[in-house]
Amino acid sequence: MPNIRARLLVVLVVLSGFLTVVGASPASAATVPDSLSFDGTALTVSNGRFVDGNGREVVLRGYNVSGETKLEENSGLPFASVADAKKSATALRALGGGNSVRFLLSWAHAEPTQGQVDSAYLAAVTDQIRAFLDAGIRVYPDFHQDLYSRYLFNSGSWYTGDGAPEWAVELGDYPQESCGICLFWGQNITQNGAVTAAQYDFWHNAYGLQDAFLATAQKTMTYIRQNLNTEEFTGIVGFDPYNEPYAGTYDSGQTSRTWEQNLLWPFYQKFRARMDAAGWQDKPAFVEPNLFWNANIDSQKQEGGLLDAGTLGSRYVFNTHFYDQKAISGILMWGNASDGQYSTNFGTIRDRASAAGTTAIVSEFGHPLSGSVSGKAPTVDKAMYQALDSRLPGSSWWSSPSSSGPVLSGNQWQWDIYNGRHNELMNDNPDKVLTSGDAWNDEDLSAVDMTDSGTVTLRQDARLLDRVYPSATAGTTLAFTYEDRSRDGSTTLTWNPVPSSLPNVSTLVGSGQYGLLVWKSGSGSAPTELHLPASFPTATTTVVSDLGTVYGPPAYTSSTPVGATTEPGGTGSRRLLLTDSDSGVLHYALVTNGATSPSASLLSAAKSELAAWAAARF
Repeated sequence: MPNIRARLLVVLVVLSGFLTVVGASPASAATVPDSLSFDGTALTVSNGRFVDGNGREVVLRGYNVSGETKLEENSGLPFASVADAKKSATALRALGGGNSVRFLLSWAHAEPTQGQVDSAYLAAVTDQIRAFLDAGIRVYPDFHQDLYSRYLFNSGSWYTGDGAPEWAVELGDYPQESCGICLFWGQNITQNGAVTAAQYDFWHNAYGLQDAFLATAQKTMTYIRQNLNTEEFTGIVGFDPYNEPYAGTYDSGQTSRTWEQNLLWPFYQKFRARMDAAGWQDKPAFVEPNLFWNANIDSQKQEGGLLDAGTLGSRYVFNTHFYDQKAISGILMWGNASDGQYSTNFGTIRDRASAAGTTAIVSEFGHPLSGSVSGKAPTVDKAMYQALDSRLPGSSWWSSPSSSGPVLSGNQWQWDIYNGRHNELMNDNPDKVLTSGDAWNDEDLSAVDMTDSGTVTLRQDARLLDRVYPSATAGTTLAFTYEDRSRDGSTTLTWNPVPSSLPNVSTLVGSGQYGLLVWKSGSGSAPTELHLPASFPTATTTVVSDLGTVYGPPAYTSSTPVGATTEPGGTGSRRLLLTDSDSGVLHYALVTNGATSPSASLLSAAKSELAAWAAARF
């Protein structure tokens, strides 16, 4: 539920008698185009980070695919066809710089008849997932819901929902839905009696609703595992069990914290057991706390964050969302976001994951791209990406980089190639055909749309979306920052300029973009990787590192300390590869597109400045 304006709004599974979905035999493994020997290994969670098979720390960046799943026009699928899925995946890699997607699924379409999964839907889902895996993009599916179900809403309603199937709603005999005086759709979460009652029933397993959901989830996971080949299934990172959970209403004496402890966490343990039974035992569950736990409006914040779940460890990922409710309200934040706007909010996410003994992912973030508050989007989204990269504002990054914290994984909401081209009958009403925006409760957050000729295009500044980030670090990341110099209209947003104390580095960067990674080497042989945006052509990219300085990195080889090559997937996206031959040694690498044929003396002077800076700060 990305539009948070409204908010101003392990257990054993009884396996006897369980019917798995029988799938076709997996095809023989096929190599993803442009892969190298160290690519495509399974991810696990270790020491509070995603880690690949080479021991490298991995950062997942990408988008949610797609809110189209909430709609009926393509029967609960993100795409009308596999061809469209492939087109979207290619564009996501090449234009959006993503290496991962949160892939939305629909319970209503997976189990349209009680107790029976729709194998045709699961087959279509799996084929569309494969399109992203074949493009070298990692995937974590998400059983999505908002306002519990579309079937709670009347054909003439101002709002709609998604998630539970019609038969699940019919079991509840819920009251006529009404939000009362609601300006924004999310207010239905707490004000619509039908929604709150249905949510309450699900978490209390009334009518066996939760049991039915868990059984369908297991069958879905079994089908996906059986119908992807071994290499493809390796690209599946984990599973998000339930989008934005909320109690509906609390029992007498119950609080948001005790609800998480007594109802939400046991549900996740049951889902974890279903994952194990379906053959997903080596993949983590991406578990979300109650959706109001990290709200930035005090009156909406509710205690939570799975505080009583103990150490989550490697079998769970702390998975949360963040939207600036103040900015979206149009009232509580009048101006734009600024440097360090969300450092505290995202620092809370880092700290909660660390205390739980796992890694974190911000699986939804973003801001509306049309409407009265859309003018804030360039700064709000920049500040969110900044907070993913580092827990420090740009104003203090260079002076205190050792406090930068881990680089957070995150998936922006959303990547919908049909944005503005929908044909959705809202609540099945032929007199309410939605075509604009996301075609869902007046939302418009897609980073892309599609031209009349079928070309996928960005709706946001490419400098903001296609970013340098450390996709795999061979060792331990100590600090990272990226100055994207994205635009707010005609204004260039520079929140982290190189300080005057580093004059040669400043001259080298000039008015260009730059990223700087500091890390301590590990014992593996695979290189450190940074994504190279399209704005960093290989021939005009400058790298200054203790491993070497170069303008126009050469083609990667295992003996080349600084080299460039394509990313897996055959989409033409590129990466910088940095190879060290030591362990436990401090390294740094500055990558910029600001310089034009820099002299050897300037490169050498910049390297000396960075070496002295790194030695003094770490």
